[in-house]
Amino acid sequence: MVMESASLLSVSVSVSAASLSRLKPLGGRSCININVGLATSTKQLRSSYFPTNKSSSFTIRNSSPSASAQTQTSTSNDSPVSGNAIRRRFLNFFASRGHTILPSSSLVPDDPTVFLTIAGMLQFKPIFLGKEPRNVPCATTSQKCMRTNDIENVGRTARHHTFFEMLGNFSFGDYFKKDAILWAWELTTKEFGLPPEKLWISVFQDDDEAFSIWHNEVGVPEERIKRMGEEDNFWNSGATGPCGPCSEIYYDFHPERGSSDTDLGDDSRFIEFYNLVFMQYNKKDDGSLEPLKQKNIDTGMGLERMAQILQNVPNNYETDLIFPIIERAAHMASISYAEADDATKTNLKVIGDHMRAVVYLISDGVMPSNIGRGYVVRRLIRRVVRTGRLIGITGDGQGNPDGAFTPVLAETVVSLSVEIDPDVFMRKTAIVEELKREELRFVQTLERGEKLLDQFLADALTQEKPCLSGKDAFLLYDTYGFPVEITAEIAGEMGVTVDMKEFEVEMENQRKQSHAAHNVVKLSVGNDMEIAEGIPDTEFLGYDSLSARAVVKGIVVNGDPVQHVSEGSEVEVLLDRTPFYAESGGQVGDNGLLYSLGDGNGKPQTIVEIKDVQKSLGNIFVHKGMVKEGSLEVGREIDAAVDAKLRQRAKVHHTATHLLQSALKAVTGPETSQAGSLVSFDRLRFDFNFHRPLTEDEITEIEALVNHWIGEAADLATKVMALADAKKAGAIAMFGEKYGEQVRVVEVPGVSMELCGGTHVSNTSEIRGFKIISEQGIASGIRRIEAVAGDAFIEYITSRDSYMRQLCTMLKVKAEHVNARVESVLEELRATRNEVSSLKSKIAVLRASSVASKAIVVGPNNIRVVVENMDDTDPDALRTAAEFLTESLQDPVAVILGSVPDEGKVSLIASFSPGVVKMGIQAGRFIGNIAKLCGGGGGGKLNFAQAGGRKPENLGMALERAKEELVAALSPADAVQR
Repeated sequence: MVMESASLLSVSVSVSAASLSRLKPLGGRSCININVGLATSTKQLRSSYFPTNKSSSFTIRNSSPSASAQTQTSTSNDSPVSGNAIRRRFLNFFASRGHTILPSSSLVPDDPTVFLTIAGMLQFKPIFLGKEPRNVPCATTSQKCMRTNDIENVGRTARHHTFFEMLGNFSFGDYFKKDAILWAWELTTKEFGLPPEKLWISVFQDDDEAFSIWHNEVGVPEERIKRMGEEDNFWNSGATGPCGPCSEIYYDFHPERGSSDTDLGDDSRFIEFYNLVFMQYNKKDDGSLEPLKQKNIDTGMGLERMAQILQNVPNNYETDLIFPIIERAAHMASISYAEADDATKTNLKVIGDHMRAVVYLISDGVMPSNIGRGYVVRRLIRRVVRTGRLIGITGDGQGNPDGAFTPVLAETVVSLSVEIDPDVFMRKTAIVEELKREELRFVQTLERGEKLLDQFLADALTQEKPCLSGKDAFLLYDTYGFPVEITAEIAGEMGVTVDMKEFEVEMENQRKQSHAAHNVVKLSVGNDMEIAEGIPDTEFLGYDSLSARAVVKGIVVNGDPVQHVSEGSEVEVLLDRTPFYAESGGQVGDNGLLYSLGDGNGKPQTIVEIKDVQKSLGNIFVHKGMVKEGSLEVGREIDAAVDAKLRQRAKVHHTATHLLQSALKAVTGPETSQAGSLVSFDRLRFDFNFHRPLTEDEITEIEALVNHWIGEAADLATKVMALADAKKAGAIAMFGEKYGEQVRVVEVPGVSMELCGGTHVSNTSEIRGFKIISEQGIASGIRRIEAVAGDAFIEYITSRDSYMRQLCTMLKVKAEHVNARVESVLEELRATRNEVSSLKSKIAVLRASSVASKAIVVGPNNIRVVVENMDDTDPDALRTAAEFLTESLQDPVAVILGSVPDEGKVSLIASFSPGVVKMGIQAGRFIGNIAKLCGGGGGGKLNFAQAGGRKPENLGMALERAKEELVAALSPADAVQR
């Protein structure tokens, strides 16, 4: 397909710092802005590029003024320029050239150094580092990616997204520069039909090899190949580690401008759409470069970008990848995207982008919360909700004012997901329900924000020039999801301005914090590689044996390799083979001993106590422990023995975890999914996605199911099979586990089938018993169950029985009567406390009666003022005393009381009658300022407020200040006081 030479549309392109790991590195710049001049109308361009005849599979938008929100760029599955077709054409192009098509990895990376999956190469990072062997020589993927920086720019530029797909082809030492360049050119010019005369190339300034390939073998004229510096065309994974020169392909929207004095950074003319990274060096600590033993290729092309170019639309949002979501939102708001103003179009683009992001994040197990990845989801959902309300979507957008509209939009996202991630459709019900809960919860938050705005505006109206601070406007925006436009509009109606400069300062501070987090894929080739040099993967024997003879292949002390260690040393030991299980899949590593026997006496010559085993550099087991006796050296043959009792405890808990997951799904529904786990020696922990606490009946039912399956004494079946076959058979993947092409499947027949590399019992009867000891929420939408099984179950029951016996003895009742007796004791205690509280209140009122005589009268309105220290009166009694004084002294009256109810605590009360409130003095604000003098704070209503503090020694001074400020506020300077 060839694009017309007349150029295109006004376009603004933004490429995030995150996506630049797949595209051109910009030396810290977060985006590229590209403007393309308007030469012909959108309708004319579309008509020339996509002829409207019966054979065309591309539908042109009805651009008449009366058109409502109609499909703007709707492509069928058969269209060669649809998003799905572009993805398939890219993958098939490289598959036909020997690449293995691999699935996209999760948006939650199996990498603690990265917050979210931000690049196509991330799943191959261990291979690029040499930590894992390559299973295929070269691969191609379409990777789901998420970026979290610059969220505020989404919708404002043509190509700025949170969620996007990165097309890539990768070589793991198979081919290098020449093939990568030739294939990129063939894909671009032949498969996608971009005219060669409109393509420009950039190469690293010192990369003569790449320059020569582009010019001499591809045939690109010298004037269209630009050498660029390290900032633009040299990719670094970090301060050290794999790196290499880059080469990009740019599209020229204005070739008529010629080739003299061209600048590829001219965003009115050029756009970079394909980046090739030649990973050929390792950068050392001193900055020097050494050639990598295995040279790799890492390329990237944004799917949304290519769709925008080939579908000939002004921005990514109007492609068939995103526009159907925008169209649905516009329809729900009863507006036309075609006729909308720029601000409304931006809002619709935000909705389209963010809905894609949240649907795929929730599908990958990220639930809305206030921490970590969950906060990203929550923030995006809230932006969708507040933006939807801003453009006029009410309720569910379908006539139900109390409904939620995000689930409706999610239906559209799911319908577009089939070729991106088929699992999204399978999880549709859970996604829709989670969005509904989160939106309705947030609507309540918005309503609370409205009340806070009313309070802020009331405060602002007391100023000479009413102005709402930028910090308050930002608080409403960031915490309560209040669009600043709405804040300004409501404020304006009341004659209050908004400090937008201060608001922008707050916004910029947030952007800087966002920029600083989680936008770099860190690779390093350092000490770990040196330690593991020449050491093969550890052979794991622990499924079949708890002891084995092994050879010490390496010893590490304090991070450095050594040849010999002696008694008392903390060590990490690398063996050629081991029966020890290394921590993974939630199961902790084994404990045990490494030892060698003396010469013929049968006594150990060396004993190393192992307390943990971890995996490093792919599949090398690191046995961590201490040399208890003797010494150890590299090359020695030793015996490795796992602590059998602890292993059995771990096996019992791991199998019980599988049964628990099946029971949860049976009781709460199949949408319930695992969100994390811990399999330890003393307990198991299971985190799962669920929107409410489990009821007591549900917990009882889950326990009964698990114990029923335990009692069935079923033999477990374990087999190794292809990953695809395992998924077809219905095997469930363990959260956070990484799988190869061959997987281990653990099955409890008729009950559970999971992909799992952990250790398990042979028969469910070994578990003996199962008991849930706690169920609680750990984040929004995430619940946690802790349970015990096997020996830990027996210990738990025995312990609880002992506690019950002691309680029966103390209460002098039988076990079945404990509840009734405890309730009786509690009722007696409540009655006693109420009596004490009543007596304290009566005493406080008596004291207040004597205090009333100390009231001073100020100002021409004869306002009675009482400020008094009530010693150790508790807060409730203090409140009663303040209410008594306010009523008995009659309006107008102002009462301030303070006390020290407990050591290190201050209690303060402000009670103002209506006459005082009318003078503009607010109890909440007044007492809050006084409380600061006592190291605390507080607030409340206009007429009554409470506060506290932590500095009792300052109470006297604070009350004196309160009296002075009240008198000054309530009377003219020359008023008589008595």
